[in-house]
Amino acid sequence: MAQGAPQTTLPRTSITAGMYLIDAQVAMTPREREIGLMFRKDMPAQEGMLFIFEQPATQCFWMKNTLLPLTAAFVADDGTIVNLADMKPMTEDSHCSAKPVRYVLEMNVGWFDKRGIKAGTKLTGRPFTPAK
Repeated sequence: MAQGAPQTTLPRTSITAGMYLIDAQVAMTPREREIGLMFRKDMPAQEGMLFIFEQPATQCFWMKNTLLPLTAAFVADDGTIVNLADMKPMTEDSHCSAKPVRYVLEMNVGWFDKRGIKAGTKLTGRPFTPAK
């Protein structure tokens, strides 16, 4: 990937928030997570990026080189949103999970608010389905 280029070819997964379907790119490696949504000039309303970490921990995000205003949903292993944080573009302010989590879902700012999705809402999809 070229320096300063957005990552647009990550694997995708479908996540459901109530009646809403999210088409999420999946960032799993340290490098994919580090780049995240940097350099993206736009993102369709139903798309987002799901960051998956190896272990639950306090996850903190910032917006360096990120052009889009985003909301981060910090998500527990069972898919429950722990807390949400609106993040301004091109800032280095730290936005952290209220408790240890392995998942963070970034969507365009306002996406969760417009749909009444708040902390305590449960997301469903393959990442949050227990192995049988």
